[in-house]
Amino acid sequence: MNWRGGRRSKLKKAHKLRLAELIKVGPQAAGCDCGGWNAALLQQLIEREFGVLYTVHYVAELLGHLGFSFQKARFVSDHLDEAKRQAWLNEVWPSVLAQAKAAKALLLFGDEARFAQWGWLGYTWAVRGQQPLIKTTGKRKAYKVFALIEFFSGRLFYQGLQGKFKAQSYTRFLTTVLQQTTRPLFLVQDGAPYHRSAKVKQFFAQHPQRLTVFQLPSYSPDYHPIEFLWPATKRQATHNHYFPEFTHLVASVEKSLTQLASRPAYIRSLFTLYLQHLAQPLNLHFQALPLAA
Repeated sequence: MNWRGGRRSKLKKAHKLRLAELIKVGPQAAGCDCGGWNAALLQQLIEREFGVLYTVHYVAELLGHLGFSFQKARFVSDHLDEAKRQAWLNEVWPSVLAQAKAAKALLLFGDEARFAQWGWLGYTWAVRGQQPLIKTTGKRKAYKVFALIEFFSGRLFYQGLQGKFKAQSYTRFLTTVLQQTTRPLFLVQDGAPYHRSAKVKQFFAQHPQRLTVFQLPSYSPDYHPIEFLWPATKRQATHNHYFPEFTHLVASVEKSLTQLASRPAYIRSLFTLYLQHLAQPLNLHFQALPLAA
């Protein structure tokens, strides 16, 4: 009878290094017909490669010691232009940062998000075996929001929208931002079609002394610190909520954004990892600018 118990022997240091490399290249490269690792699959891998059989519980513990965690994968576009991304990181971004500091400008990262009336499911504590049930109308109607995060301070500008994201609504939002401050604005935006429309370009041309615009590389949300704002907003405003009427959704999102806007230090903490990601290869140090109108 084959023994199927706990640890039979220990992995040597060299084995652990080799295991880490196998995990990094992925299960398909290691000869497994699947797209992601789980503890049971790694248990089999360790036994096959090193002749050591661990329980699945200890496999999870071992992976933690080796610097791994159980994570949800994310999609990445196959249209990425790595040369442009590296140029942004190593050339464009340091220049933008230096110019913004010299001009004492607000360095704004802009984006938009949709909040669906049918709600959003999130994790919560509940009695074991009794999965929480959240009512939903099933309605796809969504409340839309434009937002800008000020990079140095975490100041938040936002505006709700019940229509479509388009050039007219975008320029209307930017106009309200211009009215809220007298400082120059350095705007970093992604490649949404209406961001690059003729009407928006005309709007930028009408405010050359106030607005300086920079375009992020295509398909690069990881270079966009405001991406950390939306999950935080949805956790508070929509996760496990029931919105029988659209007005209930609007009120919840507006309440959450108002609360977040009053906590610039917290908002800035949402993209701490982004700051570290940019600072590490460039040896940069970030210091918050004072909030000013």
